Amino acid sequence: MPEANPINQTPDVDLYLALVHHPVYNKLGDEITTTITNLDLHDISRAARTYNARRYFVVNQLKSQQALVHRMQKYWTGGKGADYNSTRHEAFSVLEVVDTLEDAASQIKEETGKEPVLVTTSAKSYKDIDPVSFKELRSQLIDSDRPYLIIFGTGWGLSHSVLDQCDLLLAPVNGRGDYNHLSVRSAASIILDRLLASPWWE
Repeated sequence: MPEANPINQTPDVDLYLALVHHPVYNKLGDEITTTITNLDLHDISRAARTYNARRYFVVNQLKSQQALVHRMQKYWTGGKGADYNSTRHEAFSVLEVVDTLEDAASQIKEETGKEPVLVTTSAKSYKDIDPVSFKELRSQLIDSDRPYLIIFGTGWGLSHSVLDQCDLLLAPVNGRGDYNHLSVRSAASIILDRLLASPWWE
């Protein structure tokens, strides 16, 4: 079992994040590539670093989009931005852009020596897939010696081809009513907290 984090007394785990821009759906159900947004880079990087995620992969095969990420990352980690805001420098140190989800999984295997468990997220429920609860996944993360990759989608959701690759589907983040349209940044932060925060309820 991993050693406990001295700050919040929860075990350290090999957790990675991926934000997928392709293949995802648009409103009409077509497979598309979505545009990388500044807020997703900043906010999910900060959340990933706060909860000690090993890496935050941005999955987009378009070279123009990758160049945008590299310019922003260079500014915050090695340019004037690093001097101006050292905490943003630290957050962007976990960010990496890759062509495909398979590339992210391969890098994790190369780093850890083990195949990652792929966990997809969705605001939807699927009749043919039984989701894993937050409590169950939290226990798995603590007890397992394998790395886990939590996969988030953009646009109108991940393509079914991505779901077919994954080992687990995480239960949706549900609020108090029937409105369920969180930004991916908000959902990522909530999910990280439910899986990795110290057990405040005890």
